[in-house]
Amino acid sequence: MKTYGLVGFPLSHSFSKTYFTEKFLKENIQNCEYLNFELEKISFLPELLESNQNIVGFNVTVPYKQSIIPYLHELDKTAEKIGAVNTVKINKGKLIGYNTDEYGFRFSLKPFLEKKHRNALILGNGGASRAVQYVLKDLGIEYTIAQRNPEKKEHLSFTEITEKVIQYHLLIINTTPVGMYPNVNACIDLPYHCISKEHLLYDLIYNPAKTLFLKKAEQQNASTINGLSMLQLQAEKAWNIWNNH
Repeated sequence: MKTYGLVGFPLSHSFSKTYFTEKFLKENIQNCEYLNFELEKISFLPELLESNQNIVGFNVTVPYKQSIIPYLHELDKTAEKIGAVNTVKINKGKLIGYNTDEYGFRFSLKPFLEKKHRNALILGNGGASRAVQYVLKDLGIEYTIAQRNPEKKEHLSFTEITEKVIQYHLLIINTTPVGMYPNVNACIDLPYHCISKEHLLYDLIYNPAKTLFLKKAEQQNASTINGLSMLQLQAEKAWNIWNNH
């Protein structure tokens, strides 16, 4: 039995287990299972792999997309440039890190992009945000990072997002977990009344399908995207890496 899985903490919000279990049934993929591995600390990873010798690949989610890197033997070039990993392949005991968030974000965003989306505001600066930044840079889209506690002087704090900032950035991307189930009544406090029909708001969250962040944007007639398509694309890319590389 080949075992695949998801490493993170907590995993109550996990999309991957359901997705892959249904995939195995639908595509009649035999002798495979996908399990959730909740690790309170990333330092428990070696112990997990030692006691589960059947694991051949796993996904990585919050909060370990960056802290897992020292535990890997090798990094794919894209993952190295991004500085975050969400997919690990185990090959003859060697752990190789990849980033399929980049692929998922790129191809879920592209159909919605217009010339006017030249400036993006990225909410958050964690592992998922790093993949978003990589894609935007590659697409030639300028971006500003906003976070609760800015890490660099050029970053904004959420409280510094003014009407002017919103009007300048016609693409706004939430990479934080704010608004994710079960905290569905939460959203980052922004001047939402300044959002217009020219805006495109993307929330990497998929549960709920429509976060308060997206609902408020829709009330202003903005275009919106949730994270489901990105997750499906990155999951298929991960499957491809595990089985075809």
